[in-house]
Amino acid sequence: MTAAFCCASLGITPTVRHADYLASWLDALREDNRAIVRAASLASKAADYLLDFLPQADEAIASTRRAVA
Repeated sequence: MTAAFCCASLGITPTVRHADYLASWLDALREDNRAIVRAASLASKAADYLLDFLPQADEAIASTRRAVA
């Protein structure tokens, strides 16, 4: 999820879709229906941390990050 958040913030269109990855989420959600919420929260925090290393001068990226958040 962190990679997806970073790609969205940077305007990168991912091209890989993994059925196994999605299947693992289905298994996790069957056991704990709030797992996705916790994972998304942590992934968002991780993406924010990584994206904070970008130069702040690029307003296009900064505005995209604000729109995604």
